[in-house]
Amino acid sequence: MFSAYSPRAANAYQRINVETSMHTIDKHQLVSLLYEGVLNAVATARGAMARGDVLGKCNAISKALRILEEGLSTALDRVDGGELAQNLGDLYDYCMHSLIMANARNDDALMEEVMRLIEPVAMGWNQIKNNGAGSAMATAPASGQPVLVEA
Repeated sequence: MFSAYSPRAANAYQRINVETSMHTIDKHQLVSLLYEGVLNAVATARGAMARGDVLGKCNAISKALRILEEGLSTALDRVDGGELAQNLGDLYDYCMHSLIMANARNDDALMEEVMRLIEPVAMGWNQIKNNGAGSAMATAPASGQPVLVEA
């Protein structure tokens, strides 16, 4: 009647849970999760490099790069976001370049620098919601992406 535990079935339920939560999560929380994902991936890469796990390091850096490029960078509204969007775009580009160089050179200092640059932005982003300044965040009409505006 009941079958043994199947990792494949468990993964299917996990995917459904992630997909469901993605539809119910607000845009502010999504960006917070992206920042957390970048920081976790870079920390994982640093740990893998320290252990000599080349594949683990490459996979973790690849994950951080994808989050920066496909998640955070594409979410910027470069038309209505003004100087803030431009500065964040430049920061993400610099971090991506640094991660690529860190991967090629096995340079922990570059990965640490990326974490030092992203952490305050992530903390600032989280403070927007925590301080009730959520009204300072608007949604760009064309893209539906979050954009910071001056209050």
